[in-house]
Amino acid sequence: MKPIEGEAPMYQNLAILRMAGQMAGNAALRQSAVAQNVANADTPGYKAVDAPSFAETYQADQALTLRTTRAGHLGAAGGQDTPRLAPRSDPGTESPNGNTVSLEGEMVRAAELRHQHDMALAIYKTAQQVLRTSLGRQG
Repeated sequence: MKPIEGEAPMYQNLAILRMAGQMAGNAALRQSAVAQNVANADTPGYKAVDAPSFAETYQADQALTLRTTRAGHLGAAGGQDTPRLAPRSDPGTESPNGNTVSLEGEMVRAAELRHQHDMALAIYKTAQQVLRTSLGRQG
């Protein structure tokens, strides 16, 4: 389907679409943490990493929204407040070589994150379909 001129800005301003995008981005970030953990499962002394859950980051975003006037300000695009990978707060059992990665736990986490990503896509597609229907367009 050919995009309609001026359609993109409208989609960017809708909270439900912005939320779905943030949810998918959070799932992708956390999935990269799972991949990093699995890749380092045999590395001595490696501590499993993760990023904050979507619920934690979304609540933090809703609780405090700052006005930004410069790119370096907190909350600005490319600012300092983007979630980062950090050692997991519940590291689990440490192996004799100091590694805290559990492959079984990482596989469970990967399945949960896939479900979160699929849910974000479903929300996005449904909202997009509702918008198109309300505008009298099909497909």
